Amino acid sequence: MWLLTCTLLLAPSDNETAHVSPDVAVVLVVGEPGEDQYQKQFTQWAKRWQDAAKRSSARLVTIGLDDSQQDRPSLEETLASLAKAPPQSLWLVMIGHGTFDGKKAKFNLRGTDISAAELTQALSPISCRMAIINCASASGPFVNQLSGPDRVVVAATQSGFEYNFARFGDFMSQTISDTSGDLDKDGQTSLLEAWLAAAKQTQTYYDSQSQLATEHALLDDNGDGKGTPADWFRGIYVTKSSKDGSIPDGTLANQFILVPSQDEAQLSEELIEKRDQLERQLAELRQKKSQLNEEEYLDSLQAILVPLAKIYQPNVRSE
Repeated sequence: MWLLTCTLLLAPSDNETAHVSPDVAVVLVVGEPGEDQYQKQFTQWAKRWQDAAKRSSARLVTIGLDDSQQDRPSLEETLASLAKAPPQSLWLVMIGHGTFDGKKAKFNLRGTDISAAELTQALSPISCRMAIINCASASGPFVNQLSGPDRVVVAATQSGFEYNFARFGDFMSQTISDTSGDLDKDGQTSLLEAWLAAAKQTQTYYDSQSQLATEHALLDDNGDGKGTPADWFRGIYVTKSSKDGSIPDGTLANQFILVPSQDEAQLSEELIEKRDQLERQLAELRQKKSQLNEEEYLDSLQAILVPLAKIYQPNVRSE
């Protein structure tokens, strides 16, 4: 099993029109469905993620759709192999059910389940940027457990007590490669934008059924472990300021692109890293805007926006 996992991780998807760096890994985990109706839904959601990963030529490993009845060993072996040869970015997508006993949250696997604390331990040796997307019910506690530097953590629910079947995963699987969710009009849909669209569609579903929503998605990417709900955002920015002065959630998540645009594909890794740094500086500047006078703010803004604009203009960049 370990050799098979490594082979899958090291082999890029066969897609001649791919545009993303091959140094992106997607680990897709489909948990214990429990009933046939959920099996069909989870398989459909997984297929959408598989298609998105193939379009990006990401290294893809899928766990939970084969004939094995013990998924946790496969997951642990996969993560252990990534620790030895980490990608630039890792996407861990979890589709299924979750449980919470008031203290411990778990994701249901075929065989032995895995808790938030156990998953944290399994991920700790992997040194790369991560997006961890838990689409299961009762997934809220995973945000607090998994939060950390260079990590985006998404949960379908805001707490472990939202334990009813979570529909968020359906919408998330649709929006991750749907450019209609492109809020900043850069021709691609980031993880942040996909999450915002999925959260909105989830709420719309409950409204259309005249039902009280039993799930409220959270996103954390500033490492504080608190998470932010989608209704705190206006566009791609949080409308409320953090009391401790830290960058609000959203900046890192907006830099995770699974299916990139043509323009994004033409940028070198060096330019992408520079762009990401400038965007972080912009987020920091927005956070302390109230502490600056207008002239200071505009000067600082220009110092960020001018080099940011040059990144997207090859004729200017080459001068």
